[in-house]
Amino acid sequence: MHKNLGFALTSAQQRSIADINADLSSNHPMLRLLQGDVGSGKTIVAVFACLQAVENGFQAAIMAPTEILASQHLQSFSNYLNPLNVEIAFLAGSQNTQTRAEQTKKIQSGQAQIVIGTHALFQQSITFDKLGFVIIDEQHKFGVHQRLSLVQKAHNTPHQLVMTATPIPRSLTMSAYADLDSSIIDELPPGRMPVQTIALSNERKNEVIEKIKQVCNANNQVYWVCTLIEESEALRAESAINTHHYLQQNLPNQSVVLIHGKMNKDEKITIMQQFACGEVNVLVATTVIEVGVNVPNASLMVIENSERLGLAQLHQLRGRVGRGNEKSICILMYQAPLSSTAKERLNILRQTNDGFAIANKDLELRGPGEILGTQQTGIANMKIANIVRDGYLLKQVHFYCDKFINENEEKQQALIQRWITHDKSQYAST
Repeated sequence: MHKNLGFALTSAQQRSIADINADLSSNHPMLRLLQGDVGSGKTIVAVFACLQAVENGFQAAIMAPTEILASQHLQSFSNYLNPLNVEIAFLAGSQNTQTRAEQTKKIQSGQAQIVIGTHALFQQSITFDKLGFVIIDEQHKFGVHQRLSLVQKAHNTPHQLVMTATPIPRSLTMSAYADLDSSIIDELPPGRMPVQTIALSNERKNEVIEKIKQVCNANNQVYWVCTLIEESEALRAESAINTHHYLQQNLPNQSVVLIHGKMNKDEKITIMQQFACGEVNVLVATTVIEVGVNVPNASLMVIENSERLGLAQLHQLRGRVGRGNEKSICILMYQAPLSSTAKERLNILRQTNDGFAIANKDLELRGPGEILGTQQTGIANMKIANIVRDGYLLKQVHFYCDKFINENEEKQQALIQRWITHDKSQYAST
């Protein structure tokens, strides 16, 4: 497949593919975390991994948190693997009964070698013929039990790859994901230009309108992200609906379209396809476009009320631009006055495009419990240690824990009984 790519893989991508291939060739089930910054090329690594699983005689399943992202994976995988006659099935909640039945039959019979979908993948009615490899994309969007529901559809414990585009500080990775091997894609594909980030007060909205006109006249496209769908009396923030109306009035020569989470799935997918094809100039959106959306022609991102969003989310949104060869800009609009924390967040984004540096700052500002989200169970609320202050000790902690266990095998069961006293089934295969 390397010959048909049309581009060279980065060293980090090649290392990650080699790590995964080695795991897939071993006799033990893989459990690996693949993390990479926005735009670093995790999808192509996943394609190579699935191809390896298929060549080994297994089915591979990729689960994504949204239908927009799952549809985009379907398109990417099809582009790479159709020439190799790899059969791909797709499952999503919006499918009609006939289509779903056809896809389900292909999965059950084994005709479908790779299955891509949303939460629909782990529904009780879905049966795999020989599931041997599971990929969970944007894993922090899923709960532990949701991941297990898919994994348990395999006859034997399958290989697992969990992916995230939200870089996690190394110290937190070692703490929260101690049971996972880790591969990091820490470089961007050649030719990618860093996104210039500017912070502007809402009072300078007229300047932003002029910038949008310049971008559209150069045949490029624009995202405008709002934190609210509808106007709220309780919150001082612009709504997507009001902003859509405002931009239509001020950009009469441009196609301005609105997308938000309350729309039905078909409508959202249609709008994103129109934007991807260049039929829409300006897309007004909520954070529904946070992950996975890939439109190389989009070169301007405007985030309204950016002071209301966290560092990781702002970085993810900024990553929707800068995917083509054009110089890209992200404008962080804010409502003055800013709190000291909000000011620090915006300054960090202005200073760097490095997702791992941003993740470390996020860890300092928010603490470890918040970075991975409330769905992640098992992240310790430490009473003495501090993950920021004491993170450098974790490597030694792992060493001495392994040493203790190896030298005191008779005490292992007692330790398990002491610390895991409730339902142990949730720890299986995690």
